[in-house]
Amino acid sequence: MDEAELRKHRCCFTGHRPEKLTISEKHAATLLEMEIRKAVNRQFTTFISGMAKGTDLIASEIVLRLRERDSRLKLIAAIPYPDFGLHWNGSWTERFQAVLSAADLKRCICPRFSYDSYQARNEWMVNHSSLVIAVFNGGAGGTKNTLDFAKEKQVPCVIIDSGGKL
Repeated sequence: MDEAELRKHRCCFTGHRPEKLTISEKHAATLLEMEIRKAVNRQFTTFISGMAKGTDLIASEIVLRLRERDSRLKLIAAIPYPDFGLHWNGSWTERFQAVLSAADLKRCICPRFSYDSYQARNEWMVNHSSLVIAVFNGGAGGTKNTLDFAKEKQVPCVIIDSGGKL
């Protein structure tokens, strides 16, 4: 299959980090799983995660759990730069490392840290997907930037309203 055909079966995630989520992690996971299952029913089999704490890792863990019963499912870990995710508080670094080690493909987008590396990662994910699943509260930031870029590229988005004003 060429890249255009592969892209038809790829979906990426965007969403808020824990401190900006206005719903519980459990509720976000329930809503994400529902949308991921819908995507699988629509023949999406490869999921791309930006690997940030919060929405990205929650969605990745769901894909990995579903992959146990459906070997067609794949996870691509798109990290913005080397050493990303290794210095977080709480259990997020452990969760990051577990997801990264279980991912089917790891892609490091930029060779070193810069604030632009986050947007470069987000654009790479959208450019390699034909669906975006987002947990979004309506506020400014990386999630909004990703959704705006997807709209510009005419990539459909499923938005899970996390309680903000859309």
